[in-house]
Amino acid sequence: MSDLTTTRARAWALTRRDGAVMGFTDHDRDLAFDGLSFRAGTGMTAAAVVQGTGLAVDNTEAAGALSDAGLTERDILAGRYDGADLTIWEVDWTDPSWRRVLFRGTLGEIARAGGAFKAELRGLTEPLNKTGGRVFGALCPAVLGDARCGFDLSQPGFSAQAVLVAAADRGAILDVPSLPEFADGWFVDGRVRFLSGAAEGLSVPVRREELRAATRRLHLWSAPGIEPAAGDALHLEAGCDKRFVTCRLKFLNSLNFQGFPHVPGDDWLLSTPRADGDNGGGSLPHG
Repeated sequence: MSDLTTTRARAWALTRRDGAVMGFTDHDRDLAFDGLSFRAGTGMTAAAVVQGTGLAVDNTEAAGALSDAGLTERDILAGRYDGADLTIWEVDWTDPSWRRVLFRGTLGEIARAGGAFKAELRGLTEPLNKTGGRVFGALCPAVLGDARCGFDLSQPGFSAQAVLVAAADRGAILDVPSLPEFADGWFVDGRVRFLSGAAEGLSVPVRREELRAATRRLHLWSAPGIEPAAGDALHLEAGCDKRFVTCRLKFLNSLNFQGFPHVPGDDWLLSTPRADGDNGGGSLPHG
C-alpha cells in the first residue's frame, strides 16, 4: 500500500432500477475491482460527504459532464437514474484492494444545465424521512393492480394498445385513435406507457380526456421526460379515482377496497344534534 495522500482516487458504482450497472472514477486511468470496471475521463467530481453517527441523513452531491458513452442526457431526462443505488469508494489506484466505502445510498434530484449535470446523493437513512403507517380515509390507498388491490389489469376491457396520432405541449397532450369500445373518461386517472420510440419505457398518469371527431385526446399530468412522436406505440390502462363506487361498479372489486367509504368527513365536526327538519347532512342554517 502506498501513501494515500498522493495515490488516492474516488470510484462510483451506480446501479439503475432496470439493473444496468456503471462504474466511474475521477482518476486519469480506468480502475477495476469487485468485477466492475470504473471508467476514467467522465468528468465526475464529488463534494465532501457529510456523515453523522446518529440517524441523520448523510448527503452530498456529485457533478459531471455528459461525456461518457453510458451516461446520456436522454436517459437522465427519461428518469432512468432516479432512485439508482450508489456506492462511492476512496481507493488506492496503485492497489485497488486497499479501499474504503465513503458513501452508500441513492441518487436524488438531478439538475442539468449546459451539457453537465449535478445529482443529489441521499444516504441510507433517507427512507426514515418518509411517513409510515396506514391512512384511514374514504379513498382507497392501494394502487390499481397492486397486491393490495388485487385487480388484474390484463382482463379484456381494462387496457388497450394504440398508436400515437399526434403529440403537443412536449408530449403532455396525446391524440390517439377514438377507441369507441371504451367509455368517455375511461382512462382518466389511468396511465399511458410508451412501448416504442424515444420515450420507450416511460409512463405518465392521465389527468383528463376529450373525445374528438376521430381521436381521443389525453391530457397527461406532466410531459414525459423525452418527447414522443407520431407513430409511437402506447399501452393505455383504465383509471381509478379511488372511490368505493368506482371500485364496485367499474372494476367489480369492492371486496378488496382498502378505504373506509363511511368514515366521517371534516364537516362532521361542525354538525349539531336536532330533532326536526332536514337531517340529510346539508349546510347548517345561518343566523
